[in-house]
Amino acid sequence: MPGRGDLLAPARFVARERITHWFSVPSVISLARRLRGLPPGCMPTLRWSLFCGEPLTTAQAEAWRAAAAGSVLENLYGPTELTLSCTQHRLTDTPAEQLPAHGTVPIGRLYPGLEQLVVDDDGRPAAEGELCVRGVQRFPGYLDPADNAGRFLRYEPGDDRATAVDAVADPDDRLWYRTGDRVRLDEDGLTHLGRLDDQVKVRGYRLELAEVASELRAHPDIRDAVALTLPGPRDETRLAAVCTGDDVDPADVLASLRARLPEYMIPSTLTVLADLPLNANGKIDRRALRDMLTTARAR
Repeated sequence: MPGRGDLLAPARFVARERITHWFSVPSVISLARRLRGLPPGCMPTLRWSLFCGEPLTTAQAEAWRAAAAGSVLENLYGPTELTLSCTQHRLTDTPAEQLPAHGTVPIGRLYPGLEQLVVDDDGRPAAEGELCVRGVQRFPGYLDPADNAGRFLRYEPGDDRATAVDAVADPDDRLWYRTGDRVRLDEDGLTHLGRLDDQVKVRGYRLELAEVASELRAHPDIRDAVALTLPGPRDETRLAAVCTGDDVDPADVLASLRARLPEYMIPSTLTVLADLPLNANGKIDRRALRDMLTTARAR
C-alpha cells in the first residue's frame, strides 16, 4: 500500500513497486500534476487505473491517460449504501477535444443486477434528476431507523410517480434507494451533475455549485476549482470559490466568468491556493475550505 508520501508522487511509487493496478480518488492526480510528478509515459507497468469517490474531471483523466498510456482507465461511481461502486465508464481512445468540455467524465452504466430510476423534483421519471437504484448491491437500511426517513422510494412501471416510504421492510428488494446525486441520462449512460444539496439559492436565484466550478475549470490557468457558499450579511447566502493553478489572476478569471454566466453565478471572491485541502479519505475537504474562508473574512 502507498504511504502518504507515495501519494504525492504516484509515478515514483508505481515504478518502484511495479504496480499493475491503481485505485484511488481523483484528487491524487491534481496533486501529482502540481508537483510535476506525472510526465507522459511515466507509468508503463500500469494495466488498470480505477478512480472513484469524487468526480473525475476530463483534465485529470487526460493527464493520467498520458502518464499510463498502456492502462485501461475507468471512472467508477457509487455511495457506500450501494456497496462502494455501482457504475462504470471506460475511457476509450477518444481525442481530448471530443470529451465533455471542461467537465467531468461520465459515470457510465450500472453493474449487472442493478436497476436505475432518474426522477425529477416531483418524483416523475426524467432524463435529468436524482439517481435512485435498487438491486443486489443495495443495503437494507441504516442502523438507526430514523435515518431511513426520506431515503427510499416505491415505483413500478405504470406508476404516475415515485412515492416516498417511511419504512424499509422490503423482502422483495423492490424499493429504490435515493442517492442524493443529480445525474443526466444520455447515450454515454449517466453523467454526474453534482449533489442535490449543492443546489443553492443566491440572491433569489437557484444555481448549481458544480456548474460554477466547471466554468472556473474552463479557464486555461486553473487546474481545479471548488464553489461553495458562505453566510453573508443579514443572513444572506454568499457565493465564493477556491482554485489552484499557475499565475492565476482572480480578477481576470472573474471577468471571464462574467462573459459567460449571469451575475448571480459569479463568486464574490476567488481564493487561489497551492493545493486544495483533502480529508482523511483523500477527497477535497469542503468543510476545511469553508472554515478557512470564514476565518479569513473575520480578520
